[in-house]
Amino acid sequence: MAVIDAGVYVGGARAGGRLGAAQAVEQARAAGGIAWISLSRPRPEELQQLAELLDLDRLAVRDSLKGHQRSKLERYGDLLFVVLQPARYFDDRETVECSEVDLFVGPDYVVTVDSDDRIDDEAVRAKLEQHPEILAKGPLAALWAMVEHILFEYGPVLAGVENDIDEIEDQLFSHGEGVSRRIFKLQREVIDLQHATSPLPGMLVRVQDELGDAAESATAPAFHEVEDAARHVTDRVDAFRRTLESALGVHATLVEQANNDAMRRMTEHSITQNDQVKKVSSWAAILFAPTLVGTVYGMNFEYMPELDWPWGYPMALGLMAVTSVTLYLIFKRRGWL
Repeated sequence: MAVIDAGVYVGGARAGGRLGAAQAVEQARAAGGIAWISLSRPRPEELQQLAELLDLDRLAVRDSLKGHQRSKLERYGDLLFVVLQPARYFDDRETVECSEVDLFVGPDYVVTVDSDDRIDDEAVRAKLEQHPEILAKGPLAALWAMVEHILFEYGPVLAGVENDIDEIEDQLFSHGEGVSRRIFKLQREVIDLQHATSPLPGMLVRVQDELGDAAESATAPAFHEVEDAARHVTDRVDAFRRTLESALGVHATLVEQANNDAMRRMTEHSITQNDQVKKVSSWAAILFAPTLVGTVYGMNFEYMPELDWPWGYPMALGLMAVTSVTLYLIFKRRGWL
């Protein structure tokens, strides 16, 4: 079996060294203590063997074997089945990767199942062993310690996401390229983190409700403290999501404004072109009249009575002038010239 560690704790202190899973359960029950068994990537048959030894509920075992569960807490008789999702943030890829840790908490045992070695179970155990007064409070002390450790590990994740959001805000107003893709990508990571953290406050409230009046006594782990920490984490994650949604809206507004500015410039250019076309067309119309008259009377016609008139050509020139001036005044009044 993929056992990281298996130990017996009596009165908060560890009794003996590392044991096998079956041996730890046997000695814990004989001494009236608790057995804490930590597994890493167990095979299905290995977890089934432990389930038969501790009489674990088959639905809880099935969920643990299936994996990819969201954070949750379920009660099966005297068994408390808890799924937690630790998270790591990779700044170079700007991704949040969530894993899974399952806890089977019974009256005299605690079993932790780490799906991908993301939790330093030995560090959690060693830290709790330094405070036997907490471990003496029973199996729920291990759950309390694991929740506290995971909440502490969320700190670097939240700091990394917050730093990237600050960079996005700077990139947003400096019209950086690819900002919309970056917002969408980070928003997806924040949503995954929200799925991992949002159930935690409710889960811890439920644990305190099951403890009843004992939750406030010195004999129970301080779940109200980790509940406050969990609410702080969920509030920050919710704020990240709202900020990214606002950034996406601002980016859409900026893109629309840029498009409107481009359309305005195109419209102004089109108007300028139309004015120029009007001017060219107006001068062409003005010059058309003298061109027509000059063309007609400049031909070598033999039979045109007005050619023999003394005022024939002056009249033609006058006609050209009057027509041109009239057209000029008309176009000028319309603002085409």
